Order: sequence, then structure tokens, then C-alpha cells
Amino acid sequence: MAKYLLETKIAAVHAYLENVKSYKDIALEYNVDLTMLVGWVALYREQGWAGFQRTYTNYSIEFKMDVINYMNEKGASTREASAVFNISSPSMVWKWLNIYETQGIDALYSKKKGRPSMKKEPKKNPPIKGSDEELKAENERLRMENEYLKKLHALIQEKEKSQYQKKRK
Repeated sequence: MAKYLLETKIAAVHAYLENVKSYKDIALEYNVDLTMLVGWVALYREQGWAGFQRTYTNYSIEFKMDVINYMNEKGASTREASAVFNISSPSMVWKWLNIYETQGIDALYSKKKGRPSMKKEPKKNPPIKGSDEELKAENERLRMENEYLKKLHALIQEKEKSQYQKKRK
């Protein structure tokens, strides 16, 4: 979808509101889609010139439900609802309605985007000297060290054995 300058939008809407030409003629003159021009005119009628100012926001669940309820009560289309509530895209309203009808109200809650936080977990307090916790921790550490050394010893023996077999051939 092409992005249009604010001046282009204002000039096209102004040309239509002065009854200079039809939607089709104005769309051809300004090289815009006919349905986009109709949306701009509807947006201007509902919000004025302030409706063309882009606002990027995260919509709350209450706001989404207000839009859906408005559409159900008034029988409004997604384009009309987006113009009334100053939502940047009618497709966003359609998506909310579709999600609400198929998955319910819980699916309308905003989900976090992006990667999860890499915050480190708070460090545990070191165990008290001579306590059961400290002894268990030391015992576990020694077991892991013992297992590591056994594995290392087995790998070294295997390597020496394979070198010995290669030399005999």
C-alpha cells in the first residue's frame, strides 16, 4: 500500500467536499485508490483534519470492545467504525471482530511482542557454614566433579587405545 502525503489527502478530500468532481474522477486525478478516497472523506467527516494525524497506540481491551459493540449496535462497517474511533486501519477493526467471534473476548488482550527479557534471576543467599544445605551443595558439587573426571579419564583411554590400534596395522 502506498503512503500518501497529508497534503494529497487534504486536497483530495477538499476537492470532493466542494462537489468539484466525483469520487472516481478525484481518485484518478490524485492517483489514489477509490475506496481509500472514500475512507478519507468518511474520516474527515467524523474527525475533521485531526483524523489524518497518525497515532500509533496499543489499544486496550475496553476500547476494542467499544468498537465491536458500536458495530453490532449500529450495524456499521469496519471502515465506518475505524473513522468514528480514529483507528488507522479498517483491517485492524476487522481483525478484532474476527478474533472476538472465533476465539472470544480473552483473545483480544494484547500480547507481548519481541524477545523475553534477559534479566538475571536474583542470587540466592549463600548457605550458612556447616549447615545441611551447604553440605548437600558441596556433596553435589563433588559428585559432579567426580563424574567429570571419570568421563575425561574414559575419553583419554579411548583415544590412546585408538592410536595404539592404528599403529599396529
